[in-house]
Amino acid sequence: MRQFTGRWGKLAPVLFFLLLLILYPVGKLLSLSFQGPGGVFSLQAYERLFASSVYVQVMVVTLKISFWTTLATVVISYPVARAIARLPGATRNRLMFWVQLSFWCSFLIRTFGWMVLLNRNGFISQTLQYLQIVDGPIDLLYSAPSVIVGMTHAMVPLCILTMVPVMEGIDENLSKAGMTLGGRPGSVFWRVYFPLSLPGVTAGALLVFITSLGFFIVPAFLGSRHETMITQLIIEQVQEYLNWGFAGALSLLLLVAALVIFTIYDRLLGISTLTGSSDRGVKAGAGPGWAGLIGLKICAGLGHVSDMLFSAIDRIFGNRGAGKPRRSGAGLEWAVVLAILAFLILPALIMVPVSFTAGSRINWPPEGFSLRWYQGLLDSPVWLQAATRSVIVALGAATLAMLIGTPAAFAIARQKLPGRTLILALVLSPLIIPRMVIAVALFYFYAQIGLVGSYAGLIVGHAVLAIPYVVITVMAVLKSYDTRYDQAAWNLGARPTQTLRFITLPLIKGGLISAFLFALITSFDELTIALFVTGGLTTTLPKQMWDDAINVATPILAAASTLLLVFVAVITLLIHRLQTKEQK
Repeated sequence: MRQFTGRWGKLAPVLFFLLLLILYPVGKLLSLSFQGPGGVFSLQAYERLFASSVYVQVMVVTLKISFWTTLATVVISYPVARAIARLPGATRNRLMFWVQLSFWCSFLIRTFGWMVLLNRNGFISQTLQYLQIVDGPIDLLYSAPSVIVGMTHAMVPLCILTMVPVMEGIDENLSKAGMTLGGRPGSVFWRVYFPLSLPGVTAGALLVFITSLGFFIVPAFLGSRHETMITQLIIEQVQEYLNWGFAGALSLLLLVAALVIFTIYDRLLGISTLTGSSDRGVKAGAGPGWAGLIGLKICAGLGHVSDMLFSAIDRIFGNRGAGKPRRSGAGLEWAVVLAILAFLILPALIMVPVSFTAGSRINWPPEGFSLRWYQGLLDSPVWLQAATRSVIVALGAATLAMLIGTPAAFAIARQKLPGRTLILALVLSPLIIPRMVIAVALFYFYAQIGLVGSYAGLIVGHAVLAIPYVVITVMAVLKSYDTRYDQAAWNLGARPTQTLRFITLPLIKGGLISAFLFALITSFDELTIALFVTGGLTTTLPKQMWDDAINVATPILAAASTLLLVFVAVITLLIHRLQTKEQK
């Protein structure tokens, strides 16, 4: 009994929590899609789903936009992640700060920023007119490209943060050895470096694709009816019609698409790679397989094409010394990296000058200078109450996520557990299952137990989404922790609880604080859960911003976005300082 408690005691809270609040509600929601009038078994919802070409077309649009978003995100993220991984500590940390700031910045803020940038009289249109590239205003909004750009911008930081840890573990001497043995730069990159970075690339692509499937903010504001995604239909079915059966059918369709991609990833690389570790016993010692052999052939072909391009460039511009091409290449790489970082930061920063407009609309350029919208924000009891609720819920959710997620991270990182892959899949399920499916399932579950519109419901729902970030962060800290400190304490007679309290926790406190702050921002910026479970009674700040944007869209949104950006920047700076201190 003691051995069972010691092995499973740390995991029991998180397993019970996620089984109760993820698997049961999602299973219940999906079961409703198989019920007809009177609760009898029926396929009526699926007959309706596939009888109309509209719903099939929406799913096709969802998959198409998610695919192009994933492809664009990986291509844009790769050079930044590679540059960050190869930089020395100080420069690397400065770049990582901007990536992390963009990552934790609210989707709403960034989407509002793109509306200012892409509007008919927005920043980009006016800049192109000033440069005489176009003759008149151009409207770049409400199209598939604008949706893909907005979603790509939202996903690039996630992809970079997923790739960097893998690239940091690549020995640069391997590429140097390839060059020494006569390899050309293109072949060395594609045949040596890129295959080694592939686990990070595929993990980033997986997270981006699954997250993209559940997007609704960007297509709602930047797209037209032709870019309607399946999550928007789910919102409509629940909020306007309370049609749980059809919402469940749409959710199942979305969930199946996500699980198919996840299963392919798990078979090829293993779920453990999402946490930066290897999947022991499954992938160890395995050969490349047919997929790996095809990939190697493709990389060899890309390497050959790259070498031909380098040779053509050398013939056109000539080789003016051994050092100059290398410096030119490094300069081009830095230009690309800085351009991508500007792409990440500009949509959020564009809201700052707009918040000081004296006009009554969100437009560019701002009309004069005024603090009226900040004054209106501070004088509004609705906005102040929403901000207060967000702070209370975020503190509660972060605390709950730490209490449940930290012991689970210790158990997964330090113990040999049977069914470790299955346990890890459950712990990471809030990242795997589209967030919209979780939100609708929780809404239905809360309606049965009376938690809709309550602080407890929001805190618990937000904690569910924050737990994976806590577990991944604490596991990363424990991965670099020297267990000899614990062994020394045990040899000196300390009990396990004393060692944990006086040795382990003080040494990893920086990582624990970072995990808490990650959970705090995750909750503070959460909209999907709040969109359903607030019940219109306990509106949070993101929900209030969403309602205001849907109904009026005054510059008070820009003022709220600016203050929220400052808050996120301060928290991100604290996380950055703590991580830098841990590295030292």
